[in-house]
Amino acid sequence: MNNIPNIKNTDSGNFFLIAGPCVVENEENVFEIACTIKEITDRLKIPYIFKASYRKANRSRLDSFTGIGDEKALAIIKSVKDRLQLPTLTDVHTAEECEIADQSVDVLQIPAFLCRQTDLLVAAAKTGKVVNIKKGQFLSADAMQFAVNKVRESGNDNVWLTERGTTFGYQDMVVDYRGIPVMREYAPTILDITHSLQQPNQSSGVTGGKPELIETVAKAGIAVGVDGIFIETHPDPANAKSDGANMLKLDLLEDLLTKLIKIRQAINA
Repeated sequence: MNNIPNIKNTDSGNFFLIAGPCVVENEENVFEIACTIKEITDRLKIPYIFKASYRKANRSRLDSFTGIGDEKALAIIKSVKDRLQLPTLTDVHTAEECEIADQSVDVLQIPAFLCRQTDLLVAAAKTGKVVNIKKGQFLSADAMQFAVNKVRESGNDNVWLTERGTTFGYQDMVVDYRGIPVMREYAPTILDITHSLQQPNQSSGVTGGKPELIETVAKAGIAVGVDGIFIETHPDPANAKSDGANMLKLDLLEDLLTKLIKIRQAINA
C-alpha cells in the first residue's frame, strides 16, 4: 500500500497512469513494456502503476489465448514489482483468486462484467489491497456507489472506480463523460481509454476496436477531470495475443502523455 501514490493529490499535479499489456505473454515482452513506460513516466513525473492480466477469463472463443499459466504469469508480475519498484495491478475473477493474486500485486481489479459480484468484492476488500472496480457496461455511473459501499463496508476504504464505456447497440461502446464527476463523488475515478474503444461481439469472435480514437477519448477524459487514465499498450498490437485491436502502440505513448499533461496544466492553471 505504501507505494501507491495518492491518486487525487500527486506531487506533480499530473494524472495517474495505469498501463501495460492486456495479458502476460512472456517475461521479455512484459519487461520491455514496463521499463519503457517507467522511463517515460519518471521523465514526465506521472505516477505509474504497471498492469497486466495473468489470465483472461472472459473470451469469446474457446481457442482464444487466455494466458501462459497462472503461477508463471503472477511470478512475472511480481518480478516487475520487485525489480522495478513499481506498484502492480491485475484482474481477479473469483473470491479464491484474490488470495492468490494478493501476493503479487498492490491493486486488485474487478472486471466490468463482475462489478456486482458480492463475494468477489468482499474477498478483494479483505486483502487490504486497493480495489479498482470497473464500471459495468450495463450500469449507470450512479449505480457504482453500491459496489464502492460493498468494499468499504467490508473494512477497506482503498477503492477506486474505472469508467470503461457503456454498451451501445450490440457491437460498440460509448463513453458518457457526464458519469465521471458522478463517480468521483464516490471514489477516485480512472478512465480506461483503450477498452472504451472496443467493438465487442464481432462475427469473427474476436473483439474489434478503434485505436485511432485513443487520443480523442484521452483528451476528453483529462478535460472533464479524471483522476487517472488506464491504457493497454504493446510494441506490436497487431501481433498481441489479446485485445490488440484497441491497444496503443508503445512508441506512441510518450507523445500522447505529453499532450495530456498540457491539458491537465491548463485546467489546473
